[in-house]
Amino acid sequence: MDKSPPKQLLESIYEQLLPSLQIESVNPLNPVKVSYLPQPWQLLGAGNYAAVVYHPDYSDLVLKIYAPGRPGYEEEVEVYRRLGSHPAFSECVYAKDNFLVLKRLYGTTLYDCMHLGLHIPKQVIQDITEALDYAKSRGLYPHDVHGRNVMMLEGRGLVVDISDFLHQEGCSKWNDLKRAYYWIYLPIFSPFRMRLSYSTLDMIRKCYRLVNSFKKACSRIILRLAR
Repeated sequence: MDKSPPKQLLESIYEQLLPSLQIESVNPLNPVKVSYLPQPWQLLGAGNYAAVVYHPDYSDLVLKIYAPGRPGYEEEVEVYRRLGSHPAFSECVYAKDNFLVLKRLYGTTLYDCMHLGLHIPKQVIQDITEALDYAKSRGLYPHDVHGRNVMMLEGRGLVVDISDFLHQEGCSKWNDLKRAYYWIYLPIFSPFRMRLSYSTLDMIRKCYRLVNSFKKACSRIILRLAR
């Protein structure tokens, strides 16, 4: 797994970043909180388990740091080990002490594309589908793949978050997004380059969660009745 990132970067991580970084998970359902990040490190994003930061002198690499007490580090390391090198995924170049150094993926999430009114070509959807099929061929189980976890760069698709790819339970999020793309986005949104506010996108996301939860609850009831 270790592919030796620049020595100076590792020195900055161990001597500057880690000793003073303040990161915590206040609520496992909400993004982790970064209370203090030493200069010149920059915060790129935060998920429910970890924060992603980068050093401006090494902007093509990012550091994903798990908050204390949050699970998933070992699993994510294993996922990257199985994925190896693939153009639609990032690649882990170093993993130790509850953090990973990853190759940085550039692009715009499909969620942000909808907000900005950017055209999403079919090739993006095809690339992501093929990348998920590749992951399955490596013994993985693509999970939690949605508009915020996939990106578009120069008309090609990328998968950003693979942290849950060891979860074996079924997940229909990507198939649901593909159906929405072909049935709703292409005929309605794409021709007019319609833009959706973040509040509207969040409302759609919450409605989808409610419908999905209802479907799962119905499935559980049917299974119990069938016994």
